[in-house]
Amino acid sequence: MARNQGPFTSDDDTPTTSGGGGFLRPEAGSRSRARVSEDDDLPIDVMDLEPEQQSPFLRGQKRVPVRRGPLPKKTANRLRVVIVALVSLGVLGASCAVVYRYGTRSWRFRIDSSDLIETDGNHHVSRSQIMQVMGGDIGRNVYFVPLSERKKQLEEIPWVESASVMRFLPNRLRVSVKERTPVAFAQIGSRIDLIDAYGVVMDMETDGTYSFPVVVGMNEAEPLSTRAARMKIYGQLVHELDSGGARYSQDLSEVDMSDPEDVKVTVSDPVGTVLVHLGSSNFLDRYKVYVAHVQEWRQQYQRLDSVDLRYERQVILNPDPVPSREAQPGTPPATVKRESAAVKSMKPAKPQGSANAVAKQPHRKRVKKH
Repeated sequence: MARNQGPFTSDDDTPTTSGGGGFLRPEAGSRSRARVSEDDDLPIDVMDLEPEQQSPFLRGQKRVPVRRGPLPKKTANRLRVVIVALVSLGVLGASCAVVYRYGTRSWRFRIDSSDLIETDGNHHVSRSQIMQVMGGDIGRNVYFVPLSERKKQLEEIPWVESASVMRFLPNRLRVSVKERTPVAFAQIGSRIDLIDAYGVVMDMETDGTYSFPVVVGMNEAEPLSTRAARMKIYGQLVHELDSGGARYSQDLSEVDMSDPEDVKVTVSDPVGTVLVHLGSSNFLDRYKVYVAHVQEWRQQYQRLDSVDLRYERQVILNPDPVPSREAQPGTPPATVKRESAAVKSMKPAKPQGSANAVAKQPHRKRVKKH
């Protein structure tokens, strides 16, 4: 609000006149001083305030002080979340510690006897063999039994192909085994045991009756991979001979796998045993040639000990020297033309040594263990 800063004039002052005594108009400065004088009689608050719409100047509004915390609001919220998470983790950790202490020290989880170890799937594997592996866990807490280690130890038993060990609360174990399936007898050294398709040798100290050919030509020093390769060829031989429902494999008493390129089988019939060379392929076709002509060959030759069917368009009779055969000195092996499909080339014969001589087997091997 504008103030008059001019000199103060008292109310006793009389206006000046001009001329001959008539009324005189007050001077402009007098009116201003009079208005200022009237304003001075008003209170100070009234004098200083005027309607805001008439004031050419705006006074800034007074700021209201706000009390703030020591941390920003966003930081405080984050800190609150972290504290809640730490408290929750602490409670959870304490609970887990209590449960772990109870589970590892309570008598309820202790395997007290062998009755708490169940076995499943074992027919040839005795329970005593399984307990030799699992017996050390009797008296131990069920949580401390190393399941993977026990599984590996069980699979080292020859008859066990795969095994699994499971724990059941509060204090039981279950052992499930899958046993191997024997496919033949194997003569290794002086022993004859069972063997599966993967070359794993199993003992026959178990109940059961088996009727398989005897596989020869293996030794104890050869690795399992070599033995598995031989058994793969044996499996192919049996598969081909039994295809079509002929079941020719039942006529075999012995299979010589010493040379994978020349599989030799000993065939038993009422007249006698014959060693048949089948080579490394086409086992069924070559064996059918033997079945179709064996009686004819027996009529033509006094004694038939071996037949070589590896060559195309020809069959060699008695190519192997057999110690028990009474033949006249200098008698060469007989060669018979083979009636088969036309094959343009003839493979040269391989020399046969004394290692291929096989003693005759009286009949198909049949073993029964009690």
